Amino acid sequence: MPAHHDVRIEDVNMKRLGAMLWTTHENKPEDFEELLLLKGMGPRALQSLALVSEIIYGTPTRFEDPARFSFAHGGKDGHPFPVPVKIYDETIDTLQRAINRAKIGNSDKLSAIQKLSEISRKAEESFTPNSNFDALVQREREESHKYGGKTVFGDAKPPKKKPINPNNQLELF
Repeated sequence: MPAHHDVRIEDVNMKRLGAMLWTTHENKPEDFEELLLLKGMGPRALQSLALVSEIIYGTPTRFEDPARFSFAHGGKDGHPFPVPVKIYDETIDTLQRAINRAKIGNSDKLSAIQKLSEISRKAEESFTPNSNFDALVQREREESHKYGGKTVFGDAKPPKKKPINPNNQLELF
């Protein structure tokens, strides 16, 4: 881990993070629902679940940039962004349901979570990242209030200024 606390672009493998973000945000959620049996999960929840699935199913070489995993659920001190409590809860609920189903011999949800990790890895092969890391962090901070964002300092607040590129998510990845 780096000697500094904040998450910086040099702390993250942007090809890996960008490919995962592109995969979970730019594909239609209904495509994932059909493929992964993860009904009702939006792009932001899939983002968190994809990062968590990589921790569960990833190979040791995937952990060279641990700061990247902070993009699953942020940080209680607001770095890189406030914890999106609703997304955090949805991730835990999805994993709990998958484990419970697997206990009774129905492992489709567990397989779906593993498949999400594989899809992110495959997307990475041909993905070319950009350098809009700061815009990505800023977007997460600005949208945190929508997901019940919290820090040790209190609830995340809606941004006072106009969001960065609100109509163009592709520039973030």
